[in-house]
Amino acid sequence: MIEKNGVPSMNQVKAEFPTQETLAKPKAIIECYKRIPCNPCETSCPFDAITVGEDINERPRIDFEKCTGCGICVYNCPGLAITVTQIKGDQAHLKIPYEFTPLPEKGESVNVMSRSGEVITQGTVTKVQAGKKQNKTALIHLSIPKEFLYDAITIEVSYGS
Repeated sequence: MIEKNGVPSMNQVKAEFPTQETLAKPKAIIECYKRIPCNPCETSCPFDAITVGEDINERPRIDFEKCTGCGICVYNCPGLAITVTQIKGDQAHLKIPYEFTPLPEKGESVNVMSRSGEVITQGTVTKVQAGKKQNKTALIHLSIPKEFLYDAITIEVSYGS
């Protein structure tokens, strides 16, 4: 599907996720579907959880046993292709990269978007990380209904008219 319209199929998306039991703890989800020369995720991971290998064109692979969900790879990915996901009860908690201004604020309700750009649900911003470490890529912590776990990828912030 990604070859036709730039949007991965649901099977491609789900193949990047670990089991929901594994997601009881935060884990990075890497949605890098094409071979490209890139490895900042691998070199920035302090836990050696991400491997690209000797051929820098290989797709990154993640060892969910080593991943702590710290989010360092999220803001180091130049393609904004990594999120962190955790399931708590009926909610999914995400850390997503965000490079627009102004930034949303903690407690704000935002539109949650699918990979094809459609609004799929509402989410609540639970934290905004935007410091020198993030180098202009903020980490938006977001809580959404768990049923949108595989569909959600980014947010749309409404700033009035």
